[in-house]
Amino acid sequence: MMEVMNTATRSSVKFQPFNLGRWLIWSLFALLLIVAPLVFNKGASLSLLCQMGTVMIFGLSYNMLLGQGGMLSFGHAVYSGLGAYFAIHAMNMVTAGQFALPVTLIPLVGGIFGMLFGVLFGYVITKKSGTTFSMITLGIVELVSACSLMFPDFFGGEGGISTNRVIGAPVMGISYGPQIQVYYLIAFWLFIATVGMYAFTQTPLGRIINAVRDNPERVEFIGYDTHWVRYMVVILSAFFAGISGGLAAINFEIVTAENVSAIRSGAILLFTFIGGIGFFFGPLIGAVIGVFLTVLLSDFTKAWQLYLGVFFIVIVMYAPGGVASILMMNVRLLKYHRFHRVWRSMAGMVGATLLVCLGVVMMVEMLYHLTLNAANGPQMQRFGQVIDTSAALPWIVAFALAAIGALLFWRIKPIFRHAWDGANIEIEEQLRKEGA
Repeated sequence: MMEVMNTATRSSVKFQPFNLGRWLIWSLFALLLIVAPLVFNKGASLSLLCQMGTVMIFGLSYNMLLGQGGMLSFGHAVYSGLGAYFAIHAMNMVTAGQFALPVTLIPLVGGIFGMLFGVLFGYVITKKSGTTFSMITLGIVELVSACSLMFPDFFGGEGGISTNRVIGAPVMGISYGPQIQVYYLIAFWLFIATVGMYAFTQTPLGRIINAVRDNPERVEFIGYDTHWVRYMVVILSAFFAGISGGLAAINFEIVTAENVSAIRSGAILLFTFIGGIGFFFGPLIGAVIGVFLTVLLSDFTKAWQLYLGVFFIVIVMYAPGGVASILMMNVRLLKYHRFHRVWRSMAGMVGATLLVCLGVVMMVEMLYHLTLNAANGPQMQRFGQVIDTSAALPWIVAFALAAIGALLFWRIKPIFRHAWDGANIEIEEQLRKEGA
């Protein structure tokens, strides 16, 4: 009998080799978080990095619903916003001496309360799927947004709730007064949350939510309750969204009604889709692009919303897999040694696109100046030059740049398409031979 048991035990043991590639990626990610503020240390770079970190966690939590579960939510800001409100109230209570909690753990307060509201709202919204689910989430975010003005004692009205993140005596020299200390706090929680959300994708629940996304009828046929699967994923997603809200409360030291608004929910939808909902790292890329377009670009031009909208439309039309899909397709060419087939025509396409963008941006900026800043005179300063928007020459130059770029794009596009299709066909044939 013992011999049979030993045989069964030996047969159940499987050898799993050390995944060097995965450890290398996570180590590089951690190293990137550590050295980022040392490289980008000019002006407001540190503040931008902090915002990117919180938005990365927010985007990854949202992608648990949209990318992994196929649940298009218009109300995800409810969980991050309410988590931020409870986190900032907790900071004020610590300041008042009502209870003791280090600032390092404040994001966990946001995560716990975000999860509690995920338990509350999630049971209702996951009763339905598809368009009905989306409409219910939109109703939830409008409900909470209205409550933020109806209950000023908790939400602070239009002015919001403010706090001071420097609480008590410094611990090991850390007071979270300097922005660099706040950055490394955000980086720490970003790394932990990213590891946790990636680990979720490898769990049975993470696998079954993919099946619910692709074929809910078959999932129910094999005995799973799709409502409870979606419900549990909403709860976990709300937890990580609450962590991002808690970090945002520490970073900005203020939480307002905008944190629970539909506008914020729509913004994270745009960022996540731009990055790529089909890839785990897509929201990380989307957060970088989104913060750049909404924060940095808005300091230079009043037309930043136009550029964001156009960029989103282009991504949806020509790269529905997001920026991550473009990167992965080129990595595939590099892996199979076919990138040399396309890089020249690709460089030409990129150059032509930049010419078109330059010409269009010039025309948009001049038009905005004429319509919104006419009282300041016809001259504006862009690209390091003073441009007279009332003169014909700048308009001719802008139109010529856009026209030349469009012509080059039209001429190079067939060449690029031929090289791109040929390289991918060769890769498919190689894979077919290796599989055979």
